[in-house]
Amino acid sequence: MGQEYSGSAPRRRSPWGAVALVMLTGLALMRNGVDVSLGPPQPASAAALDSRADTTAVAAAPRAVVEPLPFAPAARVRLPDIRVDASVVDVGLDANGWIDAPPPQDPNLAGWYQNGISPGQQGTSIIVGHVDNAAGPAVFFGLGSLKKGHRIEVTRYDGSVAVFEVYGVEVFSKEQFPGARVYGDTGQPELRVLTCGGGYSKAGGYAGNVVVFARLVATR
Repeated sequence: MGQEYSGSAPRRRSPWGAVALVMLTGLALMRNGVDVSLGPPQPASAAALDSRADTTAVAAAPRAVVEPLPFAPAARVRLPDIRVDASVVDVGLDANGWIDAPPPQDPNLAGWYQNGISPGQQGTSIIVGHVDNAAGPAVFFGLGSLKKGHRIEVTRYDGSVAVFEVYGVEVFSKEQFPGARVYGDTGQPELRVLTCGGGYSKAGGYAGNVVVFARLVATR
């Protein structure tokens, strides 16, 4: 779960063939009789990536002036603007090759994809979490309300903190999830935070994923 950090980077396996994080599909809001129309906030149009921000445009974004950090697993994530302060556990791939999710029983728990980039390291790191669980809202219930300029802080097991600034928040259909655009290497240290979003049905759960795009702006 990250506690056995030895200071070296593991061999990485790429999950980028996965088209969606289907394991994050939430059902609790309907099970518990909560009005889904009052469910998790969805990204505002003002928070979307620049219209030019396809794979090429994102890669051409201004390079960070912050020196990338060496490898170290994620231990905790803070999103002050939506009052999130949560422990982070390591997650891998499930039997179908998708990025797995943290255990749903703990509503205040996020997962870092341990076979990829660590937060603050050169490349794109991934943190995922449930939008709800059997008891109601979970760690990333408010993720869709983030705005450009908001900060995300990831504490790492080496004691350092990687600080990221949000530059886009979007919701993508699971059937047409743009894996290369979301997970691709932009040439600088970046972070993606994902949870469920979009329309909801009792039969299929949430139809999409909310994705937060952020880049490293400070370390300490």
